[in-house]
Amino acid sequence: MQNSVGATDRTAVRRFPEKAVTDRTTVNAILDAGLVAHVSCVVDGQPFVMPVGYARDGDRVLFHGSTASRLFKNLAAGQPCCLTVTLLDGVVLARSAFESSMNYRCVIALGSCEVLEGDEKQAALIRITDHLLPGRTDHARKAAPKEAKATLMLALNLDEVSCKVSEGDPDDVPSDLVDPIYSNIWAGYVPMNEVFGEPVSDPLTIEKNIQIPDYIKKWKR
Repeated sequence: MQNSVGATDRTAVRRFPEKAVTDRTTVNAILDAGLVAHVSCVVDGQPFVMPVGYARDGDRVLFHGSTASRLFKNLAAGQPCCLTVTLLDGVVLARSAFESSMNYRCVIALGSCEVLEGDEKQAALIRITDHLLPGRTDHARKAAPKEAKATLMLALNLDEVSCKVSEGDPDDVPSDLVDPIYSNIWAGYVPMNEVFGEPVSDPLTIEKNIQIPDYIKKWKR
């Protein structure tokens, strides 16, 4: 895996290139912080985008779906795809609506997926579970053979990646900063944080008086 990203013509950031990040550590941190990726590909001339749970495994991203899914069948056959993870960190309020924006961290990966089978598929299922539901693997029932057979496990190598980060104060038009009216408008940014709420037990859990596991209480975003 390269130590930098954005080196290819397809992944070079052209719009606001100053926001481009080529540090692999930052890319990994963004992917590790996210829970949902959006994967797109073209099927019979029609673009499709699907949200998927995922996990980073070294220099690749793992995600799975149904063997009956038309999109996943095409991905499994090697159809080129694009995977995107975006973390929204806040909204930015400039003195004009045009210059207002968002603070975000985004990673885009291009390539074709590899189908994982056997022990590698099982390890990938555990990896995704541990990423999405830390601590759950040792407590939940393992996938039955029928369930595993109905699941396609895919891996996308992070060989062609683009990363963009936007943060901080608004970038106002200079004339707005000295305008007698617009310079008196509040400007700045409002941070946004994703948090886990209080766990809600289902009826059988309540009936059996099963306590919330400690590992769930420790989940933080």
